[in-house]
Amino acid sequence: MPGAGKTTVGRHLARRLGRSFIDADHEIEARTGVRIPLIFDIEGEQGFRDRETKVIAELANESNLVVATGGGAVLRPENRAALRQGGTVVYLHVGPNLLFERTRLDPNRPLLQVSDPMKKLDELFAARDPLYREVANVVIHSAGGSILHLVKLVERELQKQCVA
Repeated sequence: MPGAGKTTVGRHLARRLGRSFIDADHEIEARTGVRIPLIFDIEGEQGFRDRETKVIAELANESNLVVATGGGAVLRPENRAALRQGGTVVYLHVGPNLLFERTRLDPNRPLLQVSDPMKKLDELFAARDPLYREVANVVIHSAGGSILHLVKLVERELQKQCVA
């Protein structure tokens, strides 16, 4: 979900595990040379999702990576399959109210640039949460605590599964 902390937690986790970190959204921006809101403006959500699917498929074939995907990556079945095939999937679960607090002033969230962003977050959460749970090997409730605390929780869960 947007604002769940995927990039920040992922970057710290990668450092602790001695792996490289890639944020799929940042990779899309690097490849296109423009910010995601502009991709949405020019190509629409469909165009962005097509780019996202290509990047996820490529990253799923790499090894020794920690990857943070965009919040909507789980919407496409081929992305969920690539994520499962590519490694262990961690879902940082955050409820809509906290997501709203974290994202309400961020202009780089094109899907939230609507008259009622809280309603939109509720809709996104309702659609995406079951898909995240379907694909996730690990679910971390990240409603509170420091980034380091979240990273340690993720690391502990990965160690339980012997994948760290």
